[in-house]
Amino acid sequence: MSWHDIAFILAGALAGGFINGLAGTGTALFALGFLMVALDPISAVGVVTLMSVVTGLQGLWEIRKALRYNVARLMRFILPGLAGVPVGVTLLTFINAEILKLLIAALLILYGGFFSFRRNLPKFERRTPVLDSMMGFSGGFLGGMAGLSGALLVIWCSMRPWPKAETRAVLQPFNVSILGTTTVMLWWRGVYTSTTMTAFLIALPASFLAVQAGLWVFRRTSDMVFRRLLIGLSLLLGLGLLVNVLW
Repeated sequence: MSWHDIAFILAGALAGGFINGLAGTGTALFALGFLMVALDPISAVGVVTLMSVVTGLQGLWEIRKALRYNVARLMRFILPGLAGVPVGVTLLTFINAEILKLLIAALLILYGGFFSFRRNLPKFERRTPVLDSMMGFSGGFLGGMAGLSGALLVIWCSMRPWPKAETRAVLQPFNVSILGTTTVMLWWRGVYTSTTMTAFLIALPASFLAVQAGLWVFRRTSDMVFRRLLIGLSLLLGLGLLVNVLW
């Protein structure tokens, strides 16, 4: 592995780690472009997925109190999400994943672009257990099919006027659970070769430091600013996904 490859792996670790620390999601789309310069696509996905899970544990510790008081809400997302992962993996051979990514990118860009420049944010307050479960299943399905477990959930959570810790108490554990399941399936398929694990070990220290920097910003962000950050992140995720598909 050349110094050129190591530089891109570290750049991906820093970008993905920071956004993970700040928002609790978005690692793959911010890191994958860098890692694919140094690694083949399958190895790059394997590194990013494992990195998202391991570094995500730091974010879980940050919101441990909010997690304790919102277990029932979280389960409405996670349990259907876990059921959606194998469905997404199974249907991967029957559905054009690139077209699906383009549709998700368009939705993210429209939502993020529209609300990023509006004074009033969307405000959806009432309890919606059925819709929450549907969003969880969709996240698991998209995670298994295209590695996009957090895409729709970012939109859904940014519409809810929850405190930032409660919002993150949905996003972070959901992504850790879904991507943890995906990691096991990738391991079963033999993705984690010596090359993949070497790249992961190179990325890990930089990713841990970047997560701490993102968490530092998160702690100093107000609830309203965090909601706007998620809406802006929707726009960035959509643009990044669009570039990734069309490149």
